[in-house]
Amino acid sequence: MNTPEWLKSGIYGAAIGAVIFGAVGFTWGGWVTGGTSSDRAMTMAHNDVVAAMVPVCLEMARTDPERAAKLEAIRAASTYQKRDALMKAGWATVPGADAPNRDIAQACLAELEL
Repeated sequence: MNTPEWLKSGIYGAAIGAVIFGAVGFTWGGWVTGGTSSDRAMTMAHNDVVAAMVPVCLEMARTDPERAAKLEAIRAASTYQKRDALMKAGWATVPGADAPNRDIAQACLAELEL
């Protein structure tokens, strides 16, 4: 079978155009792979859960009968140990969980008026 000469250059042009189109789409067009979109979705979901649990942490802190002593212990801790002190106070432990959550403790610490 004889193919026209222009078909060969047309196929090469289409292939090169597709590669350039894909490269531009992934670098500047905002395209992402399925793995990247899954990672971003997991991060967004985690951040939303942490943000939703901060009011629970603040309510637990507000209603704690030992609030004054625990707040004083948190205030007395160094900057790097405040999160651990808040976790030790038990306010970063979500109802139904066995252990405190570090991310919730950090977000709650930012909202507490120390």
